[in-house]
Amino acid sequence: MGTPEFAVPSLEALAGATELVGVVSQPDKPQGRGLAPAPSPVARDAIARRVPLIRPATLRDTETLRVIAGWRPDLIVVAAYGKILPRAVLELPALAAINVHASLLPRHRGASPIAASILAGDATTGVTIMAMTEAMDAGDILLQRAVEIGSEETTATLTKRLAALGASALAEALDRLRGAGLVAVAQDPALVSYASRLSKEDGRVRWSEPATTIERKVRAFNPWPSAFTALGGRAVKILRARLAPDAPETERRGHGALVAAPGAEPQTPAATGFEPGTVVAVGEQVRVATGTGAIDLLSLQMEGRKPLPARAFATGARLTVGARFDD
Repeated sequence: MGTPEFAVPSLEALAGATELVGVVSQPDKPQGRGLAPAPSPVARDAIARRVPLIRPATLRDTETLRVIAGWRPDLIVVAAYGKILPRAVLELPALAAINVHASLLPRHRGASPIAASILAGDATTGVTIMAMTEAMDAGDILLQRAVEIGSEETTATLTKRLAALGASALAEALDRLRGAGLVAVAQDPALVSYASRLSKEDGRVRWSEPATTIERKVRAFNPWPSAFTALGGRAVKILRARLAPDAPETERRGHGALVAAPGAEPQTPAATGFEPGTVVAVGEQVRVATGTGAIDLLSLQMEGRKPLPARAFATGARLTVGARFDD
């Protein structure tokens, strides 16, 4: 049971390790310019494998339960399916219902654990194979594997790594189930944190926030919902950014030159006295003052336009020192 690209490697691992009797995915959703209904990545994989597939709107109707029960599953494996399984489904498999979750539980239970780990500034994350219960991500831990989070990691890159790690962990868990078994470890309630489902508004940049927070947002919300701001009433996506160095910046010439704000003393960006959201330097990057420190914007996309490197964006938008991005 799964839906997005993250779940495909787990489906492949399951298909390679046992007899796959059926796949459950979310209903087709409108995609592309024509908004024609299209199957999810997991559904596409199941179709290609010619495996029985259902895409129910709910798991609580009699027909859906009848179909899954008819498959007589020994094991149900869930990976980013997108719905909480009711008790009637959890009780169907002869062995268990297990979940491939993209965090080291009990940290970051919920719908967006990968983005949450980047937003929190976690040094490590990983995957958890857990026994499922009716409560969200609250079941016993069966197996965990950890990875470091890179300093430039985005949700897009980390999702790809964790998808592969999840498939590997699932294959290991299946091997252990056939052998000595898996030891179930209860989650520590004192360590629980939650990662709520993301909305478009979560990507809005608040320039009064610290530069560190904004830089994490840019990475955590790539590819969706994207960190965004506004310039002259038009939405602007921030695709890449990095923290501005703490060392004083003086005016430099030549390739990559930063033009210091008129009359500004050589000092750290945080000490320039500019209001948050103010452009304090323009060059190969667009440097913007924040609530604490400054951030260098490296790649941006104006509403209705293509993504551009910072210098090209600044030229096209006629962006100069003293201009203001809006919250």
